[in-house]
Amino acid sequence: DKLKKLLELLPEHDLPEDLKSKHCKRCVVVGSGGILHGSELGHLLNQFDIVIRLNDAPVQGYTDHVGNKTTIRMTYPEGAPLSEHEYPPASLFVAVLFKSVDFNWLQAMVKNETL
Repeated sequence: DKLKKLLELLPEHDLPEDLKSKHCKRCVVVGSGGILHGSELGHLLNQFDIVIRLNDAPVQGYTDHVGNKTTIRMTYPEGAPLSEHEYPPASLFVAVLFKSVDFNWLQAMVKNETL
């Protein structure tokens, strides 16, 4: 019941129309381990149709190495970036919830409540 009520609070979202209409999408997943630091692969990563960033993988200050495109930010609550700059308005945020406290976190976020 708690999950059902929580899901009713959330808006429904889908991929942007320009991505949904493509027959073939090239995707890349960028983690937060720092392996790209010094790689200067940002320009290459920006060429993918969908760039999925995991957890708190930072973009600001590292664009030469990790690019600046974020289509989807996927994270569990404890791994969510703290900087608002890591959530571009045109990107989707996917919360990975698996613990009871995660659902409490999401409800607090949606209702703008203190947890």
